[in-house]
Amino acid sequence: MISGTEFPKTKIAFLSSYPPRKCGIATFTCDLVKNISSAADDTFEPQVFAMETFAGLTYADPVRMVIRRSSQADYIAAANMVNFSDIDLVCLQYEFGLFEGPNGSFLPEFLRRLTKPLVTTLHTVLEKPEPDFFDAMTEVCDASDKIVVMNDCGVDMLRQIYGVPGEKIEFIGHGIPDLPFAETGYFKQKLGLSGRKTILTFGLLSKNKGIDLMLKAMPDIIARDPSAVYIVLGATHPEVMRHEGPIYKIRLEKMIRSLGLDNHVVLDHRFVDDKDLFQYLKAADVYVTPYLNKQQLTSGTLAFAVGTGRAVVSTPYWAAQELLADGRGKIVDFHDPPQMAKAITEILANPALAMNMRVKAYNYGRSITWPRVGCAYWQLFQEVLETAPAVVRPYYERSAVRDQAAMQAQIA
Repeated sequence: MISGTEFPKTKIAFLSSYPPRKCGIATFTCDLVKNISSAADDTFEPQVFAMETFAGLTYADPVRMVIRRSSQADYIAAANMVNFSDIDLVCLQYEFGLFEGPNGSFLPEFLRRLTKPLVTTLHTVLEKPEPDFFDAMTEVCDASDKIVVMNDCGVDMLRQIYGVPGEKIEFIGHGIPDLPFAETGYFKQKLGLSGRKTILTFGLLSKNKGIDLMLKAMPDIIARDPSAVYIVLGATHPEVMRHEGPIYKIRLEKMIRSLGLDNHVVLDHRFVDDKDLFQYLKAADVYVTPYLNKQQLTSGTLAFAVGTGRAVVSTPYWAAQELLADGRGKIVDFHDPPQMAKAITEILANPALAMNMRVKAYNYGRSITWPRVGCAYWQLFQEVLETAPAVVRPYYERSAVRDQAAMQAQIA
């Protein structure tokens, strides 16, 4: 290489929520950007177009633009900014709730105008979608050069339900921290939990997390192991707070009092950073996800728990069925607190069983650590850039015709 020569960086635009917004997809995208940067070895420049629900957040680099999700003008401006820049490719993080309305509201305005290659990561795939959701998903898939899913079940559904060609779909796992396998004693001592059998759930609180069902299981667990403590770590989801306020948190607090669980349940209502989160994970004897919705294709919290080698008990939503297969955890029925209690107490009372689950989970997790996921995305981006046709999309042509007709109508 000639001294002093600087090769141009590959510029990728990420359309997603992003910190300081507090949501799982924002955290995912931030981790993804960091690990692609490591994989690309200084040949990558991220540019984030941050989806925002309400004003008030202050963004820093690499955020280039904030898109108000209910503003059509913002989506059009974002598409124009991408098209008339040296951005090479767009990576869309797609989740129905991230965009306004069942069909993504103004997201199609962005897709129809976009002239750059598009890689979309799907965080949700519905098995029995309503027509609006089906149309929205189909439009996103049609507009994408490649579609990333994090679950084999999602691959099958895209092909069978939405008619997406198999060669267009890529499986890449969620991504988890690459942490060492650790025993709980040291971390329990740091958190003031010495002598307690610790059960943990973390993540943003909402009704579909099923925390109230786990509270109903606690009396049976305590009867068999009086040292048990259940820690619920996480703030109420910002969207829930915006629409309902702290109603769900208050309801949980009332349940704790009515069931006499004050000394056995801790509601730690914080959005913690990774350092604190990893300490709680490493202190947990059992990690539990009592979620209520079968059609949950991904779970960053569950992936983290598996990756740190926790013994896990979960309801059988899609992500759990795959992550906990082959003895990596225990699956219990939806809405069944007694079964949840039995599974947890079996693990707490049987160290050999717990260790066997933990080792299997940890070993599986090595295949989806963030450095591996960052490399997989970087390789996918390079593949798309090498093969994507350098032509204007038909979506853009249709939008241009429609916009021109609208302008002529206004003039007339």
